[in-house]
Amino acid sequence: MLTILFSLGILVWSIFLLDGLIGLHKIDPLEKEEDLESGSLLSVVVAARNEEKQISTSILSQLEQTYKNVEWILVNDRSTDTTGTIMEELTKTDPRIKVIHIETLPAGWLGKNNALYKGTLIASGKWILFTDADVKYDKHAFAKALHYFERHQLDHLTAAPNLSAHRFWLKSFVAFFLFGFSYFKRPWLANNPKSKIGTGIGAFNLVLKEAYESFGTHERIKMRPDDDLQLGMKMKKAGYRQRIVTALQLIEVEWYGSLREALVGLEKNTFAGLHYRISMVIFSVLGVFITNVLPFIMIFSGNKTIALLSFGNIVLSGILYVIVIKKLTLFSPMMFLVFPITALLFIYSIIRASLLTFKRGGIVWRGTTYKLSELREKD
Repeated sequence: MLTILFSLGILVWSIFLLDGLIGLHKIDPLEKEEDLESGSLLSVVVAARNEEKQISTSILSQLEQTYKNVEWILVNDRSTDTTGTIMEELTKTDPRIKVIHIETLPAGWLGKNNALYKGTLIASGKWILFTDADVKYDKHAFAKALHYFERHQLDHLTAAPNLSAHRFWLKSFVAFFLFGFSYFKRPWLANNPKSKIGTGIGAFNLVLKEAYESFGTHERIKMRPDDDLQLGMKMKKAGYRQRIVTALQLIEVEWYGSLREALVGLEKNTFAGLHYRISMVIFSVLGVFITNVLPFIMIFSGNKTIALLSFGNIVLSGILYVIVIKKLTLFSPMMFLVFPITALLFIYSIIRASLLTFKRGGIVWRGTTYKLSELREKD
């Protein structure tokens, strides 16, 4: 049985590796793009809840952009800290900043999705950039992104930022997450106009306002906790022109401050990514264990065939890991040395998030509990 599994694994890894080599090569680094010196208005929409420690630094980095025809719409989503006050103070530094305060959440909406949608209602720009309150920007980021957007005549552009992390196990976990996301979701297919597969990243989702409105706005994804990914996926599936780029030197975000924060943060969208299905949870857990953990155990098997096949699986997955990490992060590929351990941590995160979702009867996000029945209805 193991011989068949590991032989099949080598075939699958070979396919993934070839697909990744071709696909990742087609993801352009935004750093090499020219700047758009002048052009139409860009509306930046930032939805924030209890982001008093991050939002000022993020917005101030955006105000330094070389592209000047920009307006900012900061949406205070029912914050209980000083986020709203900081937003109002920021309006005094630049007249291009507008602030919306949301006090109550309408039925049938997730908080962030509602906040982003409300922000777009007063947006006047040709383009809308959805970004988070903890993202820091190089001064050329907007100009390069807009030039790339116009040059490729796009409806949607998303950019992979530098996901900074300061602790080893957090880095290794984030690296494994990106690796798993890459071979499971194949985000590079967003750059293939013939493919219906799309993607979206919350740190940087840039859309043509006209396309966003004709698509159906955030009302199409109002109960999706993975709103950033779903916006990109559904727009591409609907036929809108889309691309993904990397922006590792232009955009930076500290996704989580610790491994514990990462596990807590993934509670809200792990089960959503598996379509709220137990069958998908079981499939994912077994799949990750068999492909990313078991070969590291069975390489010590007394059966030479199984040991050799295990080695083949490890080598092929290692090559793909290095390629993905070098393309999408600034992390060291040497973290592959703890690959099976981080795979086990990832399995734990899937099981933990799924069990907590069932125990709570839904997810807790931005201070609000959303029932599983509501989430499934809108899936």
